[in-house]
Amino acid sequence: MGRFSTRLAPVFADFAGVEPGMRSLDVGAGTGALTAELVRRGGEVAAAEPSAEFAAALRSRFPGLDVRQTGAEELPWADDSFDVALAQLVVAFMSDAAAGVREMQRVAGTVAVCMWDRERMEMLAAIDRTRAALGVSRWDSPYRSRVEIEQLIGDGAELELLEVDADYVDFEDFWSALAGGVGPAGIWVVALDDEQRATARAELFRQLGEPDGPFTLTGRAWAAKTTRA
Repeated sequence: MGRFSTRLAPVFADFAGVEPGMRSLDVGAGTGALTAELVRRGGEVAAAEPSAEFAAALRSRFPGLDVRQTGAEELPWADDSFDVALAQLVVAFMSDAAAGVREMQRVAGTVAVCMWDRERMEMLAAIDRTRAALGVSRWDSPYRSRVEIEQLIGDGAELELLEVDADYVDFEDFWSALAGGVGPAGIWVVALDDEQRATARAELFRQLGEPDGPFTLTGRAWAAKTTRA
């Protein structure tokens, strides 16, 4: 998922209206795909990340950056500390997304969130079809549709379907990235035994049209933002 999230970061930052000189907060920063884009744009940047491992990696990658090991539900910053707070591909994994959004709205004038659309994100759709073909239900993950994102962010939200592409040298390039264990799809693959993994690999290859050589997948994410009057 890394190549998708890296390409999504500037598109999402544009949607959120991040401009040079702004005070920006990356909520659920992970390995820093969005953080790097915010830093590149200049201004005061901070990051919130609940994982101790990822928080330490962020501090190492961005020396001097204000990184707090914390979940979105209790952000350790004062009211109105930021111009904009962003959560890229995070709300589905918050323990209480509604509380997380309220906290973002407390600390920032503008709040923006985004999540991959389950049906329009080609990689996730292909994996869902693969699981169905193998008799495995798709994983239950909320906030994967326009309606869910709109309901989460609240009335008056501006919504947009963001789109980015990811290129692969061949299917092996794609499978190797997936088998790295990142994200729910990767975790599912890693949990399979050797026979199950071989079956899943063959079915996913079929679901992607049996690509022979380079191919591109498109990722589409619903984004929503609100700005306090």
